[in-house]
Amino acid sequence: MSAPIHFFECTPPDLRAAVESVGLPGYVAKQLLEWVYRHGVTDLEAMTNLSGDTRDRIRGIMQFHRGVEVVAQRATDGTRKSLIEWDHPAGGLPLFDDPAARDRRTETVMIPADRRRTACVSSQVGCPVGCRFCASGLGGLDRNLTAGQIVEQVHHLQAQPGAERITNIVFMGMGEPLANARAVFDAVRILNAPWAYGIGARRITISTVGLPAAIRKLDALEVPVTLALSLHAPNDALRRELIPWAEYSTVEELLEACSEWFDRTGREITLEYILLGGVNDRPEHARELVDIAGTMRANVNLIRYNEVDGLPFRRPMDADVRAFQNVLRNGGVNSHIRASRGRDIAAACGQLRHESADGQAGPSC
Repeated sequence: MSAPIHFFECTPPDLRAAVESVGLPGYVAKQLLEWVYRHGVTDLEAMTNLSGDTRDRIRGIMQFHRGVEVVAQRATDGTRKSLIEWDHPAGGLPLFDDPAARDRRTETVMIPADRRRTACVSSQVGCPVGCRFCASGLGGLDRNLTAGQIVEQVHHLQAQPGAERITNIVFMGMGEPLANARAVFDAVRILNAPWAYGIGARRITISTVGLPAAIRKLDALEVPVTLALSLHAPNDALRRELIPWAEYSTVEELLEACSEWFDRTGREITLEYILLGGVNDRPEHARELVDIAGTMRANVNLIRYNEVDGLPFRRPMDADVRAFQNVLRNGGVNSHIRASRGRDIAAACGQLRHESADGQAGPSC
């Protein structure tokens, strides 16, 4: 007997073929899509327009959840974080000291802001990049997530009590999205599809530390998403101290690849820049960043470093952050200071990980 298919991995033709393979009419696939994506229902017993026999046949071929939410947390600012354990043993309890369980876990975050509800999703368990200031890569890479597991994260966020519909997606959780490009691209197509969540291309952002060849993989993605380059330093020497993968390409090569994406899509590039107190937040760094941003159509997101236990970096002073932004703006660069959301539950940028030292959902986005 073949393994059950994962609902969130499926397109309408996939679902139609699956239900027809067990003797059900093709329109059952449409009913399933409406229950899950329009009503948020994944419990077959609650799908009242399906007969008992139909539900039994579907149950034999289809799996709605591959992940179990083992911890949910809510910050004082409304940010919600879910620790999801993938391929969780049926009926089993989460074992926080079990290494085999840790390499199955990811964190995903919902960030509320005005009318937006942004899902910060993970693409990998762990991260291969190993940025010196980020919690997600402390244990290296354990595995890639499938497209269905990426999409399922959005369902888990929307299934929380009181949750509102997700309006935006950012691939800024655990992992390097372009190191798992095929699954990420398939997930983007599903998230964007009108039969699924219908999230517009302009509301989907893929963030990458960047290798030029990986950025050019975006040519295979027909959805013109927003590209965010995690730059974090204005020159190669400092960037290589902070980001191990920076050894493989120069800032100039990355900017060239990003400019090509702009030429093809007309979509302005976002340069993400985490400000590390006393490391990359000096006026001279800002002046170098002005020169970089001036070479392309880009805006700069400035992000205050969020503390991670055991790492030597510190959060910058507010005065230094404002001075840095003023240099950019005086140089004609469109820049914004991103608010740190969810810090009190370690859900802010650079803090997502498998678990924390006390065994609870711990430190991306």
